[in-house]
Amino acid sequence: MDISVVLHNVTSSQRLVDFAKLVFGLNVKRFVVTKVSGTAAQAGIPDVGRLALKNNKSLIVLPDLKDAVELLAPKKVYLFSPFAQVEIESSDIQGESMIVFAGIENGFTKIEQSLGDHVTLKSMKVDAGPVAYASAVLYCSLVNGKSQIG
Repeated sequence: MDISVVLHNVTSSQRLVDFAKLVFGLNVKRFVVTKVSGTAAQAGIPDVGRLALKNNKSLIVLPDLKDAVELLAPKKVYLFSPFAQVEIESSDIQGESMIVFAGIENGFTKIEQSLGDHVTLKSMKVDAGPVAYASAVLYCSLVNGKSQIG
């Protein structure tokens, strides 16, 4: 299974680094970051680049989420948010997928939601912050769900 994990719209360098450590720690090979600004762009990207090289992982930085969807052309795009109305099971994530998380607390705009399926895992309607939420979702989907991460 070829899964890309995306962090979209991040401004905090610490949040970006923490998210990268989580993604690389779960053995995800391709980490995509879109719409990076503020200290995340200035200090976070160089730090995450070093982490990617050190862990032999792929880091892709793109200007917007739409670019990531067009260039990587996944079969399915999941925009995970605790604010989503649609609940799915971890077993629903299959094939060439892109799992997207918002780097800010507000979640995704309506335009961004139109790029994929705006979803949450069943029983995951808790807003614990982007890194904690992503940690629970990725663990349930990729590790506990026995998916092979590509």
